[in-house]
Amino acid sequence: MTTATRKDSSEVGRLLRGWREQRRVSQLELALRADSSARHISFVETGRSRPSEELILKLAEHLDVPMRERNSLLLAAGYAPRFTQTPLDDPSMGALRDGLERLLRGYEPYPALIVDATYNVVATNRGLAALMAPLPEELLRQQPLNAMRLTLHPQGLAPRIKNLREWRGHLLAQMERQIALARSQELRELYEEVAAYPVPEEAGGSEPADPVPYFALPMVIEHDGHVLSFVSSISTFNTPMDVTVAELAIETLLPADPATVKYLRSEVG
Repeated sequence: MTTATRKDSSEVGRLLRGWREQRRVSQLELALRADSSARHISFVETGRSRPSEELILKLAEHLDVPMRERNSLLLAAGYAPRFTQTPLDDPSMGALRDGLERLLRGYEPYPALIVDATYNVVATNRGLAALMAPLPEELLRQQPLNAMRLTLHPQGLAPRIKNLREWRGHLLAQMERQIALARSQELRELYEEVAAYPVPEEAGGSEPADPVPYFALPMVIEHDGHVLSFVSSISTFNTPMDVTVAELAIETLLPADPATVKYLRSEVG
C-alpha cells in the first residue's frame, strides 16, 4: 500500500503547471483528457486542492512526463515514488541484460549500441566496435563512454564524418528535443559541451560524391579507406515500469547502400 506524508500541495501544483505550459496544453484540454474539470485542475495548480495519487499519474501520462519526473511529482505531493530505479547490473535485471545482448548480436555485422538518458554507452556490438577501432585510447578510456562525445569530439568520429555539418546539426537538434521533454540539467550540460566542439572549416556537406536516393539523412563516414553510409534507427521500451528501463535507447546504424552492406559483411562477418 502506498503511503503519503503531508506536504504543501502548492509544490506539486507548481510542477504540474510547469509541465502543462511546456506542453502547451490548456487547463480545459488537460481536464478533458484526464476526465476532470478545468476548475479542479486550476485548484490543483494553485495549491487549493491536493491531488490524489491517481490524478497525478493520470495528468503525468497525458502530459508525457518522463517516468523519473513522475516520481518527483508524487514526492512533491507527499506520496511514495511509484516507479523503481534498478541498476542494470542488479541480479533482477538478468533477463533484461540477456535479451539486450542477444538483440545487439542479432544486428551484427551492423553497428548497434544501447545508451541511457544522457547518451552514456551501456553496451555495444562487434559492428560498432569495428567502427570505433581507430579512435585514440585516451578518448576510449574516458568513463563512462558517451555516444555524443565519441561522435562529435575533434578526436572522435567527427573528422571522418564526410557530412559532419548536417549530421552534427541532426544530433544537436535531437538533444534539444530531449532537453525540452525531460528538463535534464545533465543533458543540458552535455549539449553545451558538444555544441562547443570546433567544426573543421573543411567539414563536408550532406551530399557524398556519388549521391544516392537516401530515405533518411545518412551518416557518411570514412573508415579504413572506405566510405560507409548509415541511417540511424532508435528503439525504446513501450511499457516500462522501471526508470532505468524507461531511459534506455537502442540505436542501430543500418547500411544505406549496397557498398556498406558488402563491406560490413566481409569485415565484421
